[in-house]
Amino acid sequence: MNAAAWGVALMGVFAAEGVAGETPGSTNSDAGVDTTAPLFGFLGAASALVFSCAGAAYGTARSGLGITAMGVMRPELVMKSTLPAIFAGVLGIYGLIIGVIISTGIAEPKTAENPFGYTLYKGYAHLSSGLATGLTNLAAGMCIGVVGDAGVRANAQQPKLYVGMMLILIFAEALALFGLIVGLILAQKVV
Repeated sequence: MNAAAWGVALMGVFAAEGVAGETPGSTNSDAGVDTTAPLFGFLGAASALVFSCAGAAYGTARSGLGITAMGVMRPELVMKSTLPAIFAGVLGIYGLIIGVIISTGIAEPKTAENPFGYTLYKGYAHLSSGLATGLTNLAAGMCIGVVGDAGVRANAQQPKLYVGMMLILIFAEALALFGLIVGLILAQKVV
């Protein structure tokens, strides 16, 4: 069975469950009630933190390799060359900020008794907020790691390259800030 056939089969299963009047994962048979909405919010909070920390860890580890290799040749430049690792570490803080904002916005799901509860719209907004922040931080962390590794090694041989390396690192950090800004806007859409 190919992927298209599996998709059609799954759509038939979900349509059959919808005919019975019960949303998948719901214990309430009222139409329009979905108790799985907080799942998407929790996934958004988790993805923001996990992907951001993965980017921070990769950037720190990769630039740390370059710093230690460079420190053998020029130990006086070690402290000056720690900036890539610091830039990478900030990415984890961005994910933490969005994760906390999302998790404080998650409430009891919307039910017949609680008409102002957490809806699927809010869950999807929180999921997209977490993914926007987390994935941009992952990409920025990879960029910071690669540039930091090569940049500090090159700086040990030619000190004039330091400013260029810093500019590239700043632009990589700007990518993470773009994701943080979009994540903040999406997380606040649910008010």
